[in-house]
Amino acid sequence: MRPDESVAGVRVLITGATSGLGRAMAEALADGGARVVITGRDESRAGHAAEQVDAGRGLVSGVGMDVRDERSVADGVERTFGLLGGLDVLVNNAGIGMRTVDPEFLTRPRGFWEVTPDGFRDVVDTNLTGYFLVARAVVSAFLATGAGRIVNISLNKETMVRKGFAPYGPSRAGAEALSRVMAADLRDHGVWVNVLLPGGATRTGMVPAGVPAEVRERMLDASVMAAPIRWLCSPAAEGVTDERIVARDFDEWLRVRRTDGSERR
Repeated sequence: MRPDESVAGVRVLITGATSGLGRAMAEALADGGARVVITGRDESRAGHAAEQVDAGRGLVSGVGMDVRDERSVADGVERTFGLLGGLDVLVNNAGIGMRTVDPEFLTRPRGFWEVTPDGFRDVVDTNLTGYFLVARAVVSAFLATGAGRIVNISLNKETMVRKGFAPYGPSRAGAEALSRVMAADLRDHGVWVNVLLPGGATRTGMVPAGVPAEVRERMLDASVMAAPIRWLCSPAAEGVTDERIVARDFDEWLRVRRTDGSERR
């Protein structure tokens, strides 16, 4: 690792990080010496997960936060700033998947008309509105200091429009559009916004229990997010904004970036 890729001392908030991709990113950052706050809807679960990830290092804390609720977000962000003494990076990761509206979505996909209005709203409120609410709550501090980063977690574009994937696909498509707007709005303020996605199905709690073992084995491990999230939180990513980075292809993306001189622009 190059010196400018160190994350030691970087202050990071990761939403929805009690398991899955969020937890994998928290582990990767804490292993690099970053100070991390992870959130979950359940306060005790967030605290327990933080203790496990921290492993006695004093780097990771857990905070209860429901990203769908403006008051909960405000309280969670205030507690985060108190714990970390500020914030350098927000990782918008909290999300719910198709299992909440269709437990058999991989084996028997349903038409969008079979999704309940409440189920549709819950997914969109979490996966899209939640990104907006948390970013909105932290950005005033970023604007005040003229620095800060937002990483919005997403998924493959094919999944956004896949048969039977309403409302999950559209919620993530909306989050990507929001990310482009965030990047444009914040570019002149020294605040950088990027999208990060695994690059394929991952073995997380969003995968139905009935998926065959051979299919599950072909899925990406959540640790695929480790290298790119560390890089995005490091000094090496200063000035990088409005990028869509596929974790599975990160090594090649970074190699090309260094070869064609983009890193110096």
